[in-house]
Amino acid sequence: MSDDFDLVIRGAKIIDGTGNPFFLREVGVKAGRIRGMGKNLKGKRCIDAEGLVLCPGFVDIHNHADHGIVAFPDAECYVMQGVTTSVVGNCGLSMAPVDPKRADLARHYLAPFLRKEGKYSWEWRTLEEFFHETTRSGIAQNLAPLVGQGTIRIAVKGFDEGAPTREEMDSMKRLLAQSLDEGAFGLTSGLIYPPGCFADAEELTELASVLKTHGGFYATHMRNEGDRLLQSVAETLALGEVNGIPVQISHHKAFGRANWGKVKESLALMEAARERGVEVNCDVYPYLAGMTTLTSLLPPSALEGGVEQMLVRLENPEDIRRIETEIQEGVPGWENWIQSLGWENIIISECEKKKEVEGLSLEEIAQRSGRTPCEALFGLLRETLGTATMLIFGVNEEDLRTVVKNPLSCIASDSWVIAPRGGGKPHPRAYGTFPRFLKTFVRDNRDLTWEEAIRKITSLPATKAGIPGRGLVKEGFWADLVLLDPQTIEDKATFSDPHRFPEGIRYVIVNGEPVVENGQPTERRPGQVLKRQSQF
Repeated sequence: MSDDFDLVIRGAKIIDGTGNPFFLREVGVKAGRIRGMGKNLKGKRCIDAEGLVLCPGFVDIHNHADHGIVAFPDAECYVMQGVTTSVVGNCGLSMAPVDPKRADLARHYLAPFLRKEGKYSWEWRTLEEFFHETTRSGIAQNLAPLVGQGTIRIAVKGFDEGAPTREEMDSMKRLLAQSLDEGAFGLTSGLIYPPGCFADAEELTELASVLKTHGGFYATHMRNEGDRLLQSVAETLALGEVNGIPVQISHHKAFGRANWGKVKESLALMEAARERGVEVNCDVYPYLAGMTTLTSLLPPSALEGGVEQMLVRLENPEDIRRIETEIQEGVPGWENWIQSLGWENIIISECEKKKEVEGLSLEEIAQRSGRTPCEALFGLLRETLGTATMLIFGVNEEDLRTVVKNPLSCIASDSWVIAPRGGGKPHPRAYGTFPRFLKTFVRDNRDLTWEEAIRKITSLPATKAGIPGRGLVKEGFWADLVLLDPQTIEDKATFSDPHRFPEGIRYVIVNGEPVVENGQPTERRPGQVLKRQSQF
């Protein structure tokens, strides 16, 4: 056995990501990979990990780090919770491809997620060009890119809600094929967000057919996670079945009290589809609230033409009355969170232009201003130019446990890179998703064993995304590793105080280099942009 490893880790219980029981070995790392597992290994540096668990680095299969990585390449909120690879471009909202004629539409729409500290040139056109710009100064974690159906649709036809012409569909398919050839791992959709929601099942199925010939999987924020949850699951399964492609249901839940309990039926639909040969999985975040843009509270017609056209409508009394009527009465097929959750369960999260409303519900904002809730919402959208984000509370705790425990699910954060000790009140999942999962569902509630839980955040998402050489502690695999204390691991971020790192994550190693050491970030940037079908 080699006596010149760059790093040797000894004394830890190894939970290797397979789901098998832990075992005891020393692990030797050289040139970024695991090159030895045995006893009495010698290296230039040794970590004594007695009392700790050594496991693969966590793979976050539903992440939006591509929106903030330019501003915060150290990705501290993620590496400090053990995430070594983020699968990005989710909810149909990738940063590329971009058509120069419609770049402003994409830029304005993604503005709530783009950190003002970042210097975004918007000169890229392709996914490859965007990630070349991203990595100029290095990144701390690996990024595995997906390409967004919404972004592709903006590039081809902007925010036009009409069905694509034959020429437009062919253009969308070419952009998807090009992105896959450049290394994207799959296609994503966000079917509650314009322009993704303007696409019907036929359009989505045809676009996703490119995956069958070029490879990759389809991940979706479905059309509805509330009243039409089961119909939305069926639509997703049909797309996968017709095209013979793997599908991933993003952040699976049943939103709104009237829908609690439906996850048992939705999971049964997935299990039945698997028996028919459909490779379907889902992911879930371990919280009772989600987070997204404030503009998502508006009916889709309000956003036709993009954010600027939305703001024009919110200055027009006739349009305002129409939008308010659609909110109050609903629109067929539209997931109306105001009706299903109530104004009191919609909390302003980040609002740079109006900091005083952060942490307040729309009901509280309306009461303090002496306006109706709709008036308060429209006013806030105008004042912030549509850039505010919100927390939405509507998940049942028992439903959450049901999804977390199901063998088909993996754990995801559904968040983006945020500045340490930054402003606003972002969702605490940006800092605490994976420690919270391990503390709550393994150590405290014992819903899962450590081995089962580690599989859900390592090999399962890596395998689903098609990322080779990661997700296991195995000779030849890349040395993406986490050393954690199973007795003290705990999330510290809360909804009222979200900018807090977790405890119990001692070391995080990316491609053989520590990015967290003794519980502190090292400011090293050994991360890579991974590519589908790249060398193992």
